[in-house]
Amino acid sequence: MRRCVRGILVVLTLCGSLVPAVSARAVEERRAAPVPLERLFDNIAVSDDGRPAQADFDGAGASLSARDLTAAGWTPGRGLTVQGARLTWPRRQPGEPDNVLAAGQDVRVTGRGDALAFLVAGTAGTETGGPGMITYANGTRSGYRLTAPDWRTGPLATKAVALPHINTPSGQLAERARLYVVTVPLVPGRPVASVRLPRAAGLHVFAVSVRTSTRGWTGSWTTSAGGYGAVGPWTDRTLRLVVHTSAGGPRVRVRFDNTFAAAPVRIGSATVAVRASGAAAGGTPVRLSFGGAQGVEIPAGAQAYSDPLGFAVPSDADLLVSFHLPGTVAAAPVHRLAQQRSYVSGPGDHAADASGDPYTSVITSWPLLAGVDVSGGPGSVVLLGDSITDGDKSTVDANRRWPDVLAGRLLAQSEVPRYGVLNQGISGNRVVTDRYPGDGVSTDAAGVSALHRFDRDVLAQPSARTAVVFEGINDMRWGTSAEQVITGLRELAARGHARGVRMLAATILPCEGEARCTAAVDAERVAVNEWIRDGGVFDGVLDFDAVVRDPGRPSRILPAYDSGDHLHPGDAGLAALADSVDLELLRS
Repeated sequence: MRRCVRGILVVLTLCGSLVPAVSARAVEERRAAPVPLERLFDNIAVSDDGRPAQADFDGAGASLSARDLTAAGWTPGRGLTVQGARLTWPRRQPGEPDNVLAAGQDVRVTGRGDALAFLVAGTAGTETGGPGMITYANGTRSGYRLTAPDWRTGPLATKAVALPHINTPSGQLAERARLYVVTVPLVPGRPVASVRLPRAAGLHVFAVSVRTSTRGWTGSWTTSAGGYGAVGPWTDRTLRLVVHTSAGGPRVRVRFDNTFAAAPVRIGSATVAVRASGAAAGGTPVRLSFGGAQGVEIPAGAQAYSDPLGFAVPSDADLLVSFHLPGTVAAAPVHRLAQQRSYVSGPGDHAADASGDPYTSVITSWPLLAGVDVSGGPGSVVLLGDSITDGDKSTVDANRRWPDVLAGRLLAQSEVPRYGVLNQGISGNRVVTDRYPGDGVSTDAAGVSALHRFDRDVLAQPSARTAVVFEGINDMRWGTSAEQVITGLRELAARGHARGVRMLAATILPCEGEARCTAAVDAERVAVNEWIRDGGVFDGVLDFDAVVRDPGRPSRILPAYDSGDHLHPGDAGLAALADSVDLELLRS
């Protein structure tokens, strides 16, 4: 049974043959020329809280709160980067038309990139959408399908932002309104000229743009936000986070993510340096800028990329990314299990200090920082996984996670491209079930499901060429069936293939001896592994189960590879996983 895609799944098939514009000339002559989206705005979504009758977003008088949007940093004309795409919140005041109901309109959109991004919401009571058409500057076309979740009932796990209220003529409701960013792929290398919106009831489009931010960059380091957790609180503090590169390059940019947040966060200043030891830099840290400014405010749910900086990033090295938080930060997007010590300063902006002396506290998580990219390079391999990919039970501060070992192997050879290796493991993560609900401050940092984070953590990564999916044991340990996991894995493969990403799957490791790894769970695990090995869905298989299982007792990890908890391999086991990878399988 085919599983419905939850969240913002975009099912897209590029036309089997691209249609020359001349073949449809007679039809096109009868259509109006494409115009900018804002000239088509025919619906009012935003009202002043004191005058809710200004807007009627859903046809029943309900609307978005202008005050809530301002509190989230979504002010008129504000640039928002979400999933690597630069979008603009409509430059309209409350009560003015600020979105278009999709009805087959032709919108002028220009640019060259890997995806077209839409800022959307549905008001049909359920997800809504339909097919549309992209026209390129050379007259060719490709089709797409756009699906928008409902603004009141759609999944919080995939929303760009959630607002705490809904305005109605009879009063304000304490109910979350959701807005979504959905991307669809473009034909690589072809400049876009226009897009025809779907004809779909209740599909509202606020903004559309070409995603260009991944072109020319290779991801060297990344991490996934597992939730929005309490931190500090930090006021006028500088964080100095230690990250380990895979690929190197002559220029660098860093990415901060305010994913899952309800309010903006301010980065006062930021620097990058090669690490000497501890919190000390090997030279004077170099300042980063954001649109030419020293700092940046990141709206709720959005990202901020630093400007490209001429800074030689070495491969296989520790970097220090330091950033000053001038305001009070009590909660932030966080990757909980860093397996790496980082540092927090006393009061003041110490981002440019080479000395480690101002950094008086240690943290073992990565808040806010989400990526380090280098210019050029062959692109990235993305490893989507759970705690085993995250490096749980590996030696702290030693970079012995299996993705680190794999990156070292790539750097030491010349047979295949030396891809950047991006570790998107989250401890406790599952394929089909959210651990973190996707909204609000939570103590659970195991993330939204692989299905719900795939677009953000894989497809939006810089020049992602190949992805490895290595998940499922947490689903089965908590009652998910093999059939459900297989359905989820099949969906991930299809979504990656639709974007031109080479998709690999790794078999799931045994875990006999761990409390929840019963004989019944092992039977489900074996069934999933048999399906993976049978092939036909993924482009290749990494048989990690065969690498670390005890030949005399295949339901458990070989003792020499066991960290001691019977679920996670130790350093030797993680190295064995990485060493077993046929590097040719990674070639895109």
